[in-house]
Amino acid sequence: MKIAVFSVPALPLGRCSIKDARLDQVDQITKSKKKVYIQAELIGAEKFLDADAVVSSSDARADLILSDLDFVESRLAKSAVEQEKAVLTRFKEALEKEEFISSVPLSEEERKLISGYGLITLKPVVIAGDNGTGAPEALIFDVFKKSGFISFFTTGEKESRAWLIKNGSNAWEASGAIHSDIQRGFIRAEIISFEDFLKFSGETGVKQAGRLRLEQKDYIMQDCDLVNFRFNK
Repeated sequence: MKIAVFSVPALPLGRCSIKDARLDQVDQITKSKKKVYIQAELIGAEKFLDADAVVSSSDARADLILSDLDFVESRLAKSAVEQEKAVLTRFKEALEKEEFISSVPLSEEERKLISGYGLITLKPVVIAGDNGTGAPEALIFDVFKKSGFISFFTTGEKESRAWLIKNGSNAWEASGAIHSDIQRGFIRAEIISFEDFLKFSGETGVKQAGRLRLEQKDYIMQDCDLVNFRFNK
């Protein structure tokens, strides 16, 4: 995932790991030879259009809102499309209350209508407070949690790994995050909830307790599910 950074000196641009204590807990049980966190790319503010989420200092918060407000007011003055004007008016009202545009509910049709606008606060925005700027790893994890993404885990003797997917993704879509061959040959997914994995001390205990589930393609993945995909090679 890509995170645009606005005036947060504690976050150097470039690639970084999203340190997740939940993966640490899984790894402590499995004792894998390798542990792999989700990777994030921190990019400059000028590249925010490519970002999945935004992190900003509290000092820059007003600048983000004013930038979007300038665009919305300019577009509103030129628009002759009633549906567009209605959406822009809602955006303007939110921004004038110093709220982010991401707080405005939108239908799928409305999202398509404004998809090319390039509004900063339409993306998930996290404001780095004093505690956040002092703890970069915690701040990055907070951005991840509020970005509309979740993670699922795979674990075994060789490796415990976190994988990034959009919240609401199904098992078939999640399998593609690992490899297109797994997605192409998908049969079903063996699912263990994170809570059960901890409660029963790993996969063997989960199986003995009868808590391992076999799910089909349309199963909606839950945050921190542990998964083994069965597929035709």
